[in-house]
Amino acid sequence: MHALVHSTFGEATDVLDVVERPLPEPGPGEVRVRVVLAAIHNHDLWTIRGTYGFKLELPAQTGTEAVGVVDALGAGVETFSIGQRVTSAGTFGVWAEYFVAKASALVPVPDAIDDESAAQLISMPLSALSLLDFLDVSEGDWIAQNTANGAVGKLVAQFSRSRGVRVLGLVRRDEGVAELAELGINDVVSTEKDNWRQEAAAILAGASPRVAVDSVGGESAGELLSLVADGGSLVVFGAMGAPMLSIASSDIIFRGTTVRGFWGSKVSASMAPEKRVALIGELLQRVGSGEVKLPVEAVFPFVQAREAAAANARPGRAGKILLRP
Repeated sequence: MHALVHSTFGEATDVLDVVERPLPEPGPGEVRVRVVLAAIHNHDLWTIRGTYGFKLELPAQTGTEAVGVVDALGAGVETFSIGQRVTSAGTFGVWAEYFVAKASALVPVPDAIDDESAAQLISMPLSALSLLDFLDVSEGDWIAQNTANGAVGKLVAQFSRSRGVRVLGLVRRDEGVAELAELGINDVVSTEKDNWRQEAAAILAGASPRVAVDSVGGESAGELLSLVADGGSLVVFGAMGAPMLSIASSDIIFRGTTVRGFWGSKVSASMAPEKRVALIGELLQRVGSGEVKLPVEAVFPFVQAREAAAANARPGRAGKILLRP
């Protein structure tokens, strides 16, 4: 079979290659899946760079989320059947024509969900839903977030709406406000404007977010924290703009705010099984009904994986970049 592999750590645009590899065989409790579409996530690219929370042994087959069709069953697997559509997130090496995963790591895909949505169904949506659960907010509460037009930002806004939670979204470009409005996501402010704080205050109408989610770092983190209510918190989800946080000590000392981190992999690993099942059930229902949308920007064949990685980094991208074997 063919698979995408990197022999050194670096930018995916420089190190990804299509390599011929042996067809994997499923062991006991495992399933082999023929890949239909696979998603490119930022954490995949960070792993290829060697800058994520761990390093893979090189040469490494890469990619963590894909939708496909069950192709072979290992001994003892009775929960799936040949030809069944499934998705997997967190199984390394899915940027390939075939991959093997533990049966427990696969999720059956309902007929109401198309392949393009199913290819990105678990990783980012479940992270967004888990993040929202982690924030411990209730109906009527406000939260604030930057990169509101990013994949997770859009999902947090959509899942929040279904739960009755209000979201103040910050974007860096004026165009981002219109982009989100097309998805029915309002209460968004562009920090490109000098009066963005006044616009944010008008949307909040006297309310203050209990918690804010930062995916940028740098000064953006401090801007978000300044919007949070006294005693509220800033949750650091990512660092797309800068690896350091620039926050005012007065917000911590005099207003009693706190800063916490959220790493989806760690939260998922410690999550109670019944909680995970409940969140995945909510996710499938919201996406299947069309209440939560998972747009796609473009689909690239494996042979254009480097171009796909470049497209993933392009400013203004409105949807997920997918790979097709």
